[in-house]
Amino acid sequence: MCGIVGAVAQRDIAEILIEGLRRLEYRGYDSAGLAVISEGQIARLRRVGKVAELQKAMEEAPIDGNIGIAHTRWATHGEPNENNAHPHFSNDRIAIVHNGIIENYEVLREELKSQGYAFSSDTDTEVMAHLIERERKTTESLLEAVLKATQLLEGAYGTVVMDQQNPEQLVVARSGSPLVLGKGIGEMFIASDQLALLPVTRQFMFLEEGEVAEVSRREVRILDANGALVERDFEESSVQHDAGDKGQFRHFMMKEIFEQPTSISNTLEGRLTNDSVVVESFGNKAPELLTKVKSVQIIACGTSYHAAMVAKYWIEAMVQIPCQVEIASEYRYRKSVVVPDSLFISISQSGETADTLAALRLAKEQGFMASLTICNVPGSSLVRESDMAFMTRAGAEIGVASTKAFTTQLTGLLMLATAMAQSKQTLPAEEIASIVDQLRQIPSEINEALAMDKTIEDISEEFTEKEHTLFLGRGEQYPIAMEGALKLKEISYIHAEAYAAGELKHGPLALIDQDMPIVVVAPNNDLVEKLKSNMEEVRARGGQLYVFADKESEINENDGIKIIHCSAKSHYTAPIIFTVPLQLLSYHVAVIRGTDVDQPRNLAKSVTVE
Repeated sequence: MCGIVGAVAQRDIAEILIEGLRRLEYRGYDSAGLAVISEGQIARLRRVGKVAELQKAMEEAPIDGNIGIAHTRWATHGEPNENNAHPHFSNDRIAIVHNGIIENYEVLREELKSQGYAFSSDTDTEVMAHLIERERKTTESLLEAVLKATQLLEGAYGTVVMDQQNPEQLVVARSGSPLVLGKGIGEMFIASDQLALLPVTRQFMFLEEGEVAEVSRREVRILDANGALVERDFEESSVQHDAGDKGQFRHFMMKEIFEQPTSISNTLEGRLTNDSVVVESFGNKAPELLTKVKSVQIIACGTSYHAAMVAKYWIEAMVQIPCQVEIASEYRYRKSVVVPDSLFISISQSGETADTLAALRLAKEQGFMASLTICNVPGSSLVRESDMAFMTRAGAEIGVASTKAFTTQLTGLLMLATAMAQSKQTLPAEEIASIVDQLRQIPSEINEALAMDKTIEDISEEFTEKEHTLFLGRGEQYPIAMEGALKLKEISYIHAEAYAAGELKHGPLALIDQDMPIVVVAPNNDLVEKLKSNMEEVRARGGQLYVFADKESEINENDGIKIIHCSAKSHYTAPIIFTVPLQLLSYHVAVIRGTDVDQPRNLAKSVTVE
């Protein structure tokens, strides 16, 4: 949540800050602001709404400076307005931007008020600004003031602090929210995501949990949570510069839907032999560990949770060991029992999801045999803190509603299930070879699904006046129905929910009428005949069915049934293939309804708060 950019250089950095915010806007877009030290004073601009509003304000009243901080906000404390927008000040000396939540801010706020500090916002961040300013009065450096202030905080923060009386240095601190440093030629940059800095550098260094750092033009000095000096080198990033551009597409989401064949090809590249999965793709320890695993615990949130639910079907069917799946925010706050020789798997697009990261840290204390993360961001916290990591290689995903990140997660999880079956010899070699061949065909099958775009666009017209939609699936397609419902509600604001189709008679049938479209995911599998019976239950009650079906499913178009043919050559890969038309449906419904497809209201991309 929220985006941070900072810079210290010889040149004017205001435009660099604005461009960085634009590239991070998917992390929050309730308000935006920046502050620079200009002619010995801190100059600040803040605006409600998107970064374009801040850019317009800059054009009308330019400010410049060679040191500054900027922020695009996803509101937690205080409504989206200019007073609550970052950066926040204390006595016109300290300026601060902050991601995260300070849980004890109310107590600290009252204490600071009693000491004469005045508050101009409803945010928890302003408390941090005043604390640092208070400590700065009695410390020799800004770094020391930040260290003392953060010792009083409970909660999470990724923060950058600027001192009007020290115009050559920024101080950064990380506890729970990610921060990355970028190195230029005689200049340094800070951001909450390296994507923000790709136009100006490819040299990056990630801050670890509990670290603080002094950042000047030519030097970075890092201290760990115990105050010890940390030696760490900058590393070259392979992330593509053009990831933040829409190209020929109207929205990032559509661009990313159509990138899925390439993204999945990248996921597979170098990780398959002619007849097997390269087990080392999951880490150097994987060949030894995967043979010993007796159970699996998967933790994830949102879309990643749906990928985990599909993986449960694959792992239990192919590897014949129990697999538990749980939402991270629930797992971390309950007492759980760890089965001996269990593998803990976390799934996250960003690798910084707060609840998932906290669950991993809890798992380390609980005695799991090992931890593995399925992630899209090299160098992220989950990757660094897990024993093993599988990078999905989806490329930067800007649209808030996940598309290619999800299908590459599914691809990676199917590869993992295959690698485990290989290692434990729970499937015959010829079946392993067949699954590997099916994995290779996923990109071409997705291209076939993308060719349905115009058909789906035409059908989407029938959803635009509806306010509710029900999604149905069975078996491993039930989580895909859940993902389809999530996409529709995220970007079109139509209330949508998913059910395992066999549950219809246990309550949801009460909702069925002519105003409730029913979307059904119906590949040709062992459950298709059961699914047909569930569909007849809907038809008998006047519901309109929109069925994404294999031709081999032998589901015929009729009164109350519209068929959209989608082909998957394997029941293993069908969940991945059938995801794509549901993404297209949600996209086109949202476009017709006129919503903000890439930046839906109240949401943000990387959820780094609880």
